[in-house]
Amino acid sequence: MKEEEVKRCQIQEWYSKFKSVSIKTLIHELPEPFVQYLLEDSGPFLLPHSISGEDALPKRIRNPEEEEDYEVSEGSGDESEQPSLAPSFPELESKIRESIEALGGAVLPKLNWSAPKDSAWISTTGTLRCTSFSEIALLLRSSDTLIHDLCHAFDSCTDKTSSRPSTFFLALRKWYPSLRPEMEFRCFVRRQLLVGISQREVTGFYPALLEKKHDLEMLIVDFFMDYVSARFESEDYTFDVYVTKDGRVKLVDFNPWGAFTLPLLFTWEELDQSSRKDGDCVEFRIVESQCAVRPGLKTAVPYDYLDTSSGSGWDQFLRNADEELRKQARSFEAGA
Repeated sequence: MKEEEVKRCQIQEWYSKFKSVSIKTLIHELPEPFVQYLLEDSGPFLLPHSISGEDALPKRIRNPEEEEDYEVSEGSGDESEQPSLAPSFPELESKIRESIEALGGAVLPKLNWSAPKDSAWISTTGTLRCTSFSEIALLLRSSDTLIHDLCHAFDSCTDKTSSRPSTFFLALRKWYPSLRPEMEFRCFVRRQLLVGISQREVTGFYPALLEKKHDLEMLIVDFFMDYVSARFESEDYTFDVYVTKDGRVKLVDFNPWGAFTLPLLFTWEELDQSSRKDGDCVEFRIVESQCAVRPGLKTAVPYDYLDTSSGSGWDQFLRNADEELRKQARSFEAGA
């Protein structure tokens, strides 16, 4: 994989070209001080000071039992005992407030490549829905996923010259409360040919997909041929789409081939060996029964808070899940 292939998948690079078939998005360049704020991992967790005064989130995230640690004795002259001042990014906040309003009052935030999906647990709604600058800052600052964008974006590149891009962007995408997770799909393009399509949400079984599978495949293949094939420059890549109730296909994202991109219901070995010729059928995989659901760690706490050591409850859960998958595989082979 080359750096240029990874860079090509940044939303600020592809969105303008595919705007007419994508989700409405407004993009802002992030000032370096804000990027450094997202990277800070020492000291108290401070949310930016809001210039609007409308944000209800606390400016400091801390344990109430440790309140006394932040109290300063009257007349104390030791600056090390003073509580840290919340950072402030008034110009960025003002632009973001305007964008949120222009996008209908609620947005989903993401950086160059990734959205902070792993920090949804910390929001009041348990989703990535944001209505203010503070909510966005909280999700971004709490995400481990975004560390990849911030520090390791080019680690898988054979011609790596740096670990991160010179500039970061915040993309604010219009929030749609009625989106159905089962209607998002990941498409795999090998040597500029669409070789595979996978259900994006693999932790659930959706019976309705069985009836729609053929029609969905035709819609996605036509979309690829009409809007993506000749317009995205990479030979190998993936792209995500969402199919609306009325049969329109919306481009959600582009991702590099391999590396940190999940192959979902495929394996990269299978996809790397794909040799489909023009005119052949694309392999379209969905979860076709409850037994085929992939286990996932959907919890309301960060992964770091889970005890996965040997003998723990989560360790046993993971062992049981692996054993169940092996049983299903043996049963399938026996019946084949």
